[in-house]
Amino acid sequence: MRPSILLPIAIAPIALIAAPATAQLRPLVAPPENAARAGSDGVDVFLVNEGKDATPIAAPETIETIARDGTALTLELVRSTADGAPVPPGGFAKLRYRLAPIPVDAPTAVATAPRPSREPETGETEKADSHGLASGFLDRFRPYEPTYIAIGSGQENTKAQFSFAMRPFGGTGALSYLNVAYTHTFFWAFNRPSAPIPTTIYSPEVFVDVPVGDQVNVAFGYRHSSNGGGPRDSVDANRLYLRVNKAFDLGHGWRLDVAPQGWVFFGSRGIATDLDRFWGNGGITASLAQRDGLKFQVYGRGDPASGRGAAEFFVSYPLQRIGGDVGLYVFGQAFTGYGEALPRYNQQQTTARIGIALTR
Repeated sequence: MRPSILLPIAIAPIALIAAPATAQLRPLVAPPENAARAGSDGVDVFLVNEGKDATPIAAPETIETIARDGTALTLELVRSTADGAPVPPGGFAKLRYRLAPIPVDAPTAVATAPRPSREPETGETEKADSHGLASGFLDRFRPYEPTYIAIGSGQENTKAQFSFAMRPFGGTGALSYLNVAYTHTFFWAFNRPSAPIPTTIYSPEVFVDVPVGDQVNVAFGYRHSSNGGGPRDSVDANRLYLRVNKAFDLGHGWRLDVAPQGWVFFGSRGIATDLDRFWGNGGITASLAQRDGLKFQVYGRGDPASGRGAAEFFVSYPLQRIGGDVGLYVFGQAFTGYGEALPRYNQQQTTARIGIALTR
């Protein structure tokens, strides 16, 4: 294939995978959404000649990579769309891979698993313990916003949040893009008598999330946020939103995600008739994360016309890296601006907390 000055642009969003230091052809793989897509649609892999001389095509039979949903995958070569000639300097060859089947002589721990992952999202997962037998379609659940508990200063010194999303429908059809999510946030006055929970925010959500390109996802959905109050103190936010997330693989396990979002309010806002003056109609989230390492995330929103808004910052690090097989994160959270607690949407405050996270 002839070299092209467009190659850096074409492969910029493609995830980098490891190659031997002595090889001139660097393999780059366009990560699939999940294992099911890798098996049904296949995966494009590019061999880029970074050397100074033309190099014959030497494709590895298998490649290890990671899907966008975080699943580790082994891909096997299917066919090449290259012309077979040596790859010139700066050029590339395009190959085709698919998800490699699990061998029949796989280790016993895999073969005897109650629900093997070779057919993802096809059946329920069962777990038996002293509570009895519990089951669910757990392959369709995933973390959504961070789930954590963090303690700081102030009247409501503790903030806790639980959040998940799931896909009700599996497969690869149109309904497989439908998601439902729920985020539950509450503020706990742990330093006051009886440790009351004066503020709770309920946020159910439904949205369609579609991959539209390499490491680009577009979502359109509805989100309701409420403090669960009555006619005199209820604050409601009903929004239709459009969100786009673009991921950039930076190498050495680092990844940058940038997600601008815009929304429109509709329906009753309870007593918060001017909520849009403090929340605005748009925001942006940016995160910088290293797999099994540090993650930084910042979210900002606001109304340029009123000059009001807010920003929230998260930082986390896996405790497993510090010592021991602990599946938790040390977690820091800070907020400045308007509306951290929904009932006080028009009050400005700055807080900082530190704690433990289950997901990030």
